[in-house]
Amino acid sequence: MSSNPTRLLDTNAASESEERIKRFLATASHDLQSPLRHIAMYAELLLDDLEETLDGEQLQSLRMIMEKAQTAQRLTKSLMSLAGGAPQVTPEDVDLQALVETIWGELTDETAVHDATLASEGLPSIRTDPALLGLALRHLMSNALTFRSEQPPHVTITAEREGTDWFIRISDNGTGIDPAYRERIFEAFWKLPKAGTVPGAGLGLTTAREFLTALSGDISLEHSDESGSRFTIRLPIA
Repeated sequence: MSSNPTRLLDTNAASESEERIKRFLATASHDLQSPLRHIAMYAELLLDDLEETLDGEQLQSLRMIMEKAQTAQRLTKSLMSLAGGAPQVTPEDVDLQALVETIWGELTDETAVHDATLASEGLPSIRTDPALLGLALRHLMSNALTFRSEQPPHVTITAEREGTDWFIRISDNGTGIDPAYRERIFEAFWKLPKAGTVPGAGLGLTTAREFLTALSGDISLEHSDESGSRFTIRLPIA
């Protein structure tokens, strides 16, 4: 039986792409570990030395620096373990509402998209790894702000229990995804064409999918048209 050369080329290309992802993640996460460790360490030292002399706002800002550095450390460690085969998973009880609101606040500050609105009232607490889930949510919410329509961005996040799983749905009112591209959005290093946007590495949805797979879940594009898109995250109920 003769082999299919086209299929062989596709397999080799996929393997090469996977190796590129692993090298990229390993290098980036390794290089970030040292500065993040020092930021967290010095913030902790400042807290110990100056806690009695700082006012409430200053103290909160310093604690925020330390907490964000520690969160970034956990994420880079997860990226390093992903490069080695599978990300490290540390499950805990997660207030999904608080997590979503924190990510949204960070994104709107970073992007200066202050006309964006979020609807996410009453999200449940779930048991999962907050760093890995948070990264997946961050990519989806960031995309909703980037690929916006002429209307102010609006994102709706819901979560419901169905059988033995949680289903978290992230809907936006953006430009939607052309049917020609819907099979490619989870490909590594592939970027959705859009004029005027800052090019990224093309790994956002790829890493989101990998992290959710590590959590025994998955992600899918449930719906997309000119009125916006809806992604669904499935996570098992612990």
